[in-house]
Amino acid sequence: MAKSKTGIFLVNLGSPDSFEPEDVKVYLREFLMDKRVIDAPEIIRKMIVEGAILPFRPKESGEAYELIWWEDGSPLIVITEQVEAKLKQRLGDDIPVSIGMRYGNPSIEAGIEDLLKQNPDLETVFLVPLYPQYAMATSETVIEKTKDVILAKFPHLHTVIKDPFFNDPKYIIALAESMKPYITDDIDHILFSYHGVPERHIKKRDITGDHCLKCENCCEVSSPAHQFCYRHQDLMTTKQVVEYLDLDESRYSTAFQSKLGVDPWLLPATDKELERLGKEGKKKVAVVCPAFVSDCIETLEEIGIRGKEDFIEAGGEDLVLIPCINDNDLWIDALEDWSRKALEIAPELERV
Repeated sequence: MAKSKTGIFLVNLGSPDSFEPEDVKVYLREFLMDKRVIDAPEIIRKMIVEGAILPFRPKESGEAYELIWWEDGSPLIVITEQVEAKLKQRLGDDIPVSIGMRYGNPSIEAGIEDLLKQNPDLETVFLVPLYPQYAMATSETVIEKTKDVILAKFPHLHTVIKDPFFNDPKYIIALAESMKPYITDDIDHILFSYHGVPERHIKKRDITGDHCLKCENCCEVSSPAHQFCYRHQDLMTTKQVVEYLDLDESRYSTAFQSKLGVDPWLLPATDKELERLGKEGKKKVAVVCPAFVSDCIETLEEIGIRGKEDFIEAGGEDLVLIPCINDNDLWIDALEDWSRKALEIAPELERV
């Protein structure tokens, strides 16, 4: 069988090459200088990053990375490589599959080069940003960076982009089924903790200009703005998972973690929600982080270590971190299904 002229390209967030402060500094600089992460004019962004963050954060973050670092390397990188290997096994040797990272290594350019090594006659890249919900600082920056790299380095390639999959049944089933073993009878509360974003990011991507965070119950009132609304998509993921698991409304809540800076971010904040649950007498909580498909510093350290400490300090007894879907077979099922569908439509694009 001839090699497929369509390659599957999975792109995740990324990680430092090591937990040493110098490697962390390189990673943080690339990450925080992204105009879709800190959306200030470049000169201001550089002042913030170089003057207020990089002189101090690399050591602190390096210590956090060291706590969760695996023998084989960064958990996020190792898990993404495991997903790549499983998907390759499913699709077979004739379909190129590779991974890239928006920040750090392997870069997006290196990932596309890998696809071309697998088939020099490649014509189409099926890009899968490994973020369920759409946000400026996640899926959007992956899409735009990949487009820029392809235009500059590989202009002969077509690109097919996977839509956000926050409500895709295969993703919802994979996520919900992965949670089941951890939702035991002694769990008092389940917290859905999504990565936070500044409120201004939500407003910037409101294509109507007058809906997001501007009208009552904006995420529940039908609007074209929901196509690019991170908060709406988070809440829909929670809604569909709790429906699948048949969870009572009193048993779960949704919050947002990882705030950076002083501007208003989405609320409630995860740390405050854990504090509230502890003070209200909840003894054992389970936390799931559906904005991530791979465990990383934001799940393993921020929630699994610091979040647990905060909850216990507030009066709780135990916090169970529910692993991300990682290389779960149901997640690989979803990726395989989306890939095969892309392989069916790609030849039509290649003839255009």
